[in-house]
Amino acid sequence: MAEPSLDALIDALRRLPGVGVKSAQRMAFHLLQHDREGAQRLAASLQAAVNHVRHCERCHTFTESAVCSTCLDASRDSRILCVVETPADQAALERTGSYRGMYFVLMGRLSPLDGVGARDIGLLQLIERATDGSVEEVIVATNFTAEGEATAHVVSEALKARGLRVTRLARGVPIGSELEYVDLGTIAHALVDRR
Repeated sequence: MAEPSLDALIDALRRLPGVGVKSAQRMAFHLLQHDREGAQRLAASLQAAVNHVRHCERCHTFTESAVCSTCLDASRDSRILCVVETPADQAALERTGSYRGMYFVLMGRLSPLDGVGARDIGLLQLIERATDGSVEEVIVATNFTAEGEATAHVVSEALKARGLRVTRLARGVPIGSELEYVDLGTIAHALVDRR
């Protein structure tokens, strides 16, 4: 017996990455059976985020203001611009506490097979931001996937053509790992990029 509201909730939860039918059902049943207050908070939070969160005019990350707090932070080094794929990647870099420059968030990566081109990831906005006169170095910190590497190449070539110094986030063998368990591509890149 199908219940339209329950089916709609399960279908909505399935839109989250990594959530299949069974996980969506468990979440829906849990919220309705054990945590209706939590369900109300979740619904209200989602609605507020959808209504108020937008893209920063300078770096393209998520913010509730025209310009995000990172871009407004005068203590950050405006000479260095780090290009990342998503706000989650930006958050990961921020958690390290080791980067104090500015960001540009592409909100994706090149994927010709999926119809995602340079315009779709904000390449023109990135070029405009990177050539504003204050940026001296651009760190390309896209992921080390095929799409991330292609994105890094296109971004690097476009910025180098405009006279900017472009560097790539380093990659290599993780600290605490044993070589026999590290994938071959990582080992090969670590050998090529050795210092």
